[in-house]
Amino acid sequence: MRRTDKEITDASILRKILKSSSFMTVAMCKNNEPYMVSLSYGYDETRNCIYFHCATEGKKLDYLKANNKVWAQALLDYGYVQGECDHRYASVHVNGKVTFIEDRNEKLHAIATMINQLDKNPAKLLTKLKDEPAATTTDKPVTAQVDRLGTARIGRIDIESMTGKKTKELTI
Repeated sequence: MRRTDKEITDASILRKILKSSSFMTVAMCKNNEPYMVSLSYGYDETRNCIYFHCATEGKKLDYLKANNKVWAQALLDYGYVQGECDHRYASVHVNGKVTFIEDRNEKLHAIATMINQLDKNPAKLLTKLKDEPAATTTDKPVTAQVDRLGTARIGRIDIESMTGKKTKELTI
């Protein structure tokens, strides 16, 4: 890192930034063509991974199927400082690999992780999510019931390394 005066070396601060941001930008590559997308996410500190949800088809999935290696950035933007030609920020860069989750229990954990990080009042959503039965555990015909969790496309970025920077004036 060129600007060592801005480098975050404390892993707990890197984790705090990941838990505080509401979106990240993920860079990927396929056939030497780059692609970036911003998405909401949930950071699981215990498992050291990032969960996100997405559509079941599209450009992002095409890229990730071709190459599951990603680089991502979470940013806390405190804005431009008028009259100082400076900007206040804290950012974390993540290097990792994406895996798509099939296990229903891990999907439930992933969605709960995202809801807890993003929603101001997660209890109601979490109760609704846990009460939603799987399509295979009911007497109702599958066609009459929507198993949203079972059909959800959930990705997990397994973090291999993290780096971060922030302006000196910030305390995280």
